[in-house]
Amino acid sequence: MSTVCRRTFVAGLCVSGAATAVAAQSGIAVSSFGQGGGNHPTILLLYGSDGLTNSGRYELAAQTIASAGYSVLLPRYFEATGDSRARYGEIRTKFSAWRQAVETVLADQPASARIGVVGFSLGGALALGLASRSPKIRAVVDFFGFEPAGLGDGRKLPPTLILHGDADRVVPVSNAAAIERLIRSQGGIVQSHIYPGEGHGLSLTSLSNAVGRTRDFLQRHV
Repeated sequence: MSTVCRRTFVAGLCVSGAATAVAAQSGIAVSSFGQGGGNHPTILLLYGSDGLTNSGRYELAAQTIASAGYSVLLPRYFEATGDSRARYGEIRTKFSAWRQAVETVLADQPASARIGVVGFSLGGALALGLASRSPKIRAVVDFFGFEPAGLGDGRKLPPTLILHGDADRVVPVSNAAAIERLIRSQGGIVQSHIYPGEGHGLSLTSLSNAVGRTRDFLQRHV
């Protein structure tokens, strides 16, 4: 069962180039799953560009992770810009606002918390961007996410698991290779598994395998 709490989010966003800055609204909700507090590590689960228009898939993912002994937070970060889903042409201009929205949730976690981030597609890119800025994040699982701009300019990335299909036409698998090269160049820990014939998203068989890999990776690093 999930609960929802309200977090305050106010941000001024400056985007370089010809893009227009996006003003954020003043609140995002966060659904929580599993046991909060205590010795339970916390996982931030970041949805993709479809947002919660198909909430069942992300709530199922959250419940699956929570059942392994984690406290899972599902921030509704699109609320920061008043969206229900991402439009492709606006991802670049709104990316920083969405990242900052999740950072407010991250900032609420105690310094001693063991935190990992699992992100899907756009959420995978956000997870990487967050981890390059925050020492709180111990591990990242990136499901077919793209390489965000300036990723190599931040902190050394924590242990990262990359899961991607080699037939992905939305986020080409070259993104997975580029992210892996970057982490290796930093001397970091990275694992990747590329699923032959899989597009953007995974079949049930591959998804089951990916969930197992995610569980094992989080147990080792968070």
